[in-house]
Parts: sequence; C-alpha cells; structure tokens
Amino acid sequence: MEKKLRLGFLASGRGSNLQAILQACRDGRLRAIPAIVISNNEDSGALALAGREALPACHLSGKTHPDPAALDEAIVAVLLKHNADLVVLAGYMKRIGPVMLRTYRHRVINIHPALLPQHGGKGMYGLAVHESVIKSGAKETGATVHLVEGEYDSGLILAQRRVPVHRDDTAATLAARVLATEHILYVDVLRDIIEGAIRLPEQESASPGRLHDGT
Repeated sequence: MEKKLRLGFLASGRGSNLQAILQACRDGRLRAIPAIVISNNEDSGALALAGREALPACHLSGKTHPDPAALDEAIVAVLLKHNADLVVLAGYMKRIGPVMLRTYRHRVINIHPALLPQHGGKGMYGLAVHESVIKSGAKETGATVHLVEGEYDSGLILAQRRVPVHRDDTAATLAARVLATEHILYVDVLRDIIEGAIRLPEQESASPGRLHDGT
C-alpha cells in the first residue's frame, strides 16, 4: 500500500485553510493524512475544528512554555511524535524557531496573501497586507506558497496564483477574494508535492526562485 504523506499543522486563528485541506484529504483529492494540529491560541478556531474532526491537537505557546527555546523543542517533539512528514502553516502568526527549521529543513510551507516578494515581511499579515496592496495601486495581487526560512515570508516560492484588484476594493473585500484563492492554491500545491510535480529541495540544496507560477 502506498504510504500517504502525514501533515502536521500549525495554526493561530479560525483555520479556514486547515479546513480546506482537511476536506481535500477526506474527499480523496489529497493522498495525505492529517496527523496533528498545533495552535499557539488555546481558543483558536483551528483547535475547535480539530476537535470536531477528532484529530490529535494541542495548544503550545508562551503560556505553556515561557522559554522560546523550550517551546520550539516542544513543538518539534509533538510533530515527531505524530510522525509528521511535512509541516503546513495555516494562519500561524509566530516565527518558526531554529530547532523546527533544522529538523524540518525544506519541509515547512506557508501561504501568504500576496504575490511575494511584494507586500511581505514583518508586520505584513491580515488586512495590513491588503491595505498595502491597495495603497500601492497594484492591479493584481494573489497568494504565494513558499518554503519557510528564518525571516518572515522568505524562502523558495513553490507556487503563486493571481487575483485582480478591483477599483472599488477595500482591504476586506480583497482579503475575502484572496482567501478563496488560498484555499484552492494550498490544496493544489500539496497535491503537486505528493504527486511529484513540485519537488522540494533536498537538504542544503535550496536556491532562490520559483518552482511553479499558476494563474
């Protein structure tokens, strides 16, 4: 029997990308097993969703581990305990620690609600991203899936999908349209990783660039 990829999720908020991926696993679009959900927010929608889906889940944060190094090690220990092959950030608002980056080198992916490298970096999350896009006068934005490195929104770009910016857009209306694209793109990228259409770099061999640019 073919071994399915085991996915470990880190999430902070409502978990809408998590929900889209779980649905794709359920209906067979993704040959993957959701292995564990970890949240730094004990009241997050992501943990509530995991509970409804009877998925292993836990809260790990500065409350449970005040020392950042200990928290980093605890998160990795839980991922390893559940045999996670790939770590998927689904609205996770915390910087990834060095133990995670070393243990899961080139195996941590994130989705950002803009076309990186534009509108990324520290402080670029939530509506701030879309406000930045509108202020720039850009006629299009989109979503980017990338590997996670030590700096915010850095790392090899795996795929992007474009979304038009309408003249009457607000940050909220643009955010909603980009989020709908995120749900599709994240599942597509995971499918391409599983099927080999996107090949993740081997350790120590990553180089800047893009692996896939979709529309």
